[in-house]
Amino acid sequence: MSTIQELLSQFDAAAANPKAQLEKHTAAGKKAIGCFPYYVPEELVRAAGMVPFGVWGAEGTINAAKKYFAPFYCTIAQMSLELALNGKLDKLSGVIMPSLCDTLRPLTQNFRSAVPQLPFIFLAHPQNRHAPWGVEYTKSQYGRVKKKLEDIAGAPITDSALKDAIKVYNESRAARRKFVTLAGKHPEAVSPVQRSAVLKSAYFMDKAEHTALLADLNAQLEALPDAAWKGPKVLLSGILADSRNLLQILADHNMAVAADDVAHQSRAIRADVPDAADPMTALALQFAAQDHDVLLYDPELLKRPEYVVNLARESGAEGVIVLMMQFCDPEELEYPSLKQALDKAGIPSVLIGYDQQMKDFGQARTQIQAFADVLNARK
Repeated sequence: MSTIQELLSQFDAAAANPKAQLEKHTAAGKKAIGCFPYYVPEELVRAAGMVPFGVWGAEGTINAAKKYFAPFYCTIAQMSLELALNGKLDKLSGVIMPSLCDTLRPLTQNFRSAVPQLPFIFLAHPQNRHAPWGVEYTKSQYGRVKKKLEDIAGAPITDSALKDAIKVYNESRAARRKFVTLAGKHPEAVSPVQRSAVLKSAYFMDKAEHTALLADLNAQLEALPDAAWKGPKVLLSGILADSRNLLQILADHNMAVAADDVAHQSRAIRADVPDAADPMTALALQFAAQDHDVLLYDPELLKRPEYVVNLARESGAEGVIVLMMQFCDPEELEYPSLKQALDKAGIPSVLIGYDQQMKDFGQARTQIQAFADVLNARK
């Protein structure tokens, strides 16, 4: 049986080399569909006999995409297009791209124009997602996606295949949620970088394969004796928190990640697909159940900040690190209410600006070191 560190190394290898994972899928004769941020119903891709492949979190310099975007655009959009323009997505058989914010919407149009060789599937989610008409609209949009995937796959997506895919994905989400809890309890065994790699690798690996590997890791973490952690524990909040350089700074200052409110990590796995006679309705109901996200309409304006406060308390986090994506309007607009809620609850927080082109982490290191000192002084 592999040790904890050997298992973590396997996840790390998959997270660090998405290209190798994509080539593994295509070499096995499978078509892969790029799933862009976020809330893509990946179960439909799997049910079509193809591999959902996440287009998330690449780091590097953006050059070609600057022809299509102003320099103040969020790097999630810019880097997504950069990958395609540089040929990194050529092995994909198509892409699904949602349009949940004012940056993702123009990305969908620019991508379609700049990369005409890739079959493109546009996905429009409703913001009024809870009401019956919102569920019906989501279902209709998923129906469009389903038809286009069937065209690419050359075969219909059956209800049976979709129910099987839903089962696989629900098991994956459950395993990842369990890992998040266990990693928070055992930071002596799982570093911030390793924690990120386990969650990030799920976007590139076959979900059933990832779940089987994670079940082994979870079992071994669960068997560990309780260990005292002398450093501070923090909650991470933001859209992306996968930068190895940034996460290593946490480790360098003996900081552990107790939990997260990160779109790329725990936000993506909060809601399972419910049981329903019609699997398409079930997928739509899952999206309706998504909440506590800056990109989703919240009729109760302080509902999300209160959620973050409660999550910090329940996880044992002593402070919150907000990793704000540069030029992200929804995050910037929400931050004052989030900061106010954390201050009112007596939970220290620090705001760190982040984008996918960052090379110099000196300022972030200074901020994290100072925050660690603040948290240590409160012990």
